[in-house]
Amino acid sequence: MSKIHYLTLEGLEKLKAEHHQLVSVERPAISKQIAEARDKGDLSENAEYDAAKEAQGLLELKIAKLEDMIANARIIDESRINTTHVQILNKVKLKNLSNNTTVEYTLVGETEANLREGKLAAATPIGKALIGKEKGAVVEVKVPSGILKFEILEISK
Repeated sequence: MSKIHYLTLEGLEKLKAEHHQLVSVERPAISKQIAEARDKGDLSENAEYDAAKEAQGLLELKIAKLEDMIANARIIDESRINTTHVQILNKVKLKNLSNNTTVEYTLVGETEANLREGKLAAATPIGKALIGKEKGAVVEVKVPSGILKFEILEISK
């Protein structure tokens, strides 16, 4: 059974656009490469053909993964999000208690995570530790480099 992927409507649209690009542009391009390599003769010693077939396999795997994610996507209703405790799609302002710096993250599903944009996957150790906590809570997170302590300063939409 496939796992459920929680996404915003925007995230689902990005996945659909990527899928469309792979199916309508990249798949035909790889098929053309395979045909051109096949026309060059003996396939047993044709490195171009082997490379194109490998690229085709990787592309088909990526397409299948996207199709699974789209089929098992659940759209998060942003209007039903509250800010009494941390949940997915909340913006959370945290104070790192070891160095007194503040950071702000929006908790998102795995496919939408992007730290440069301040989007943290809820499935990460920090995300898991924050889920369900209230403003003012101190959260300890075990990470490979040690233990981080955060205080939740603010929870918003």
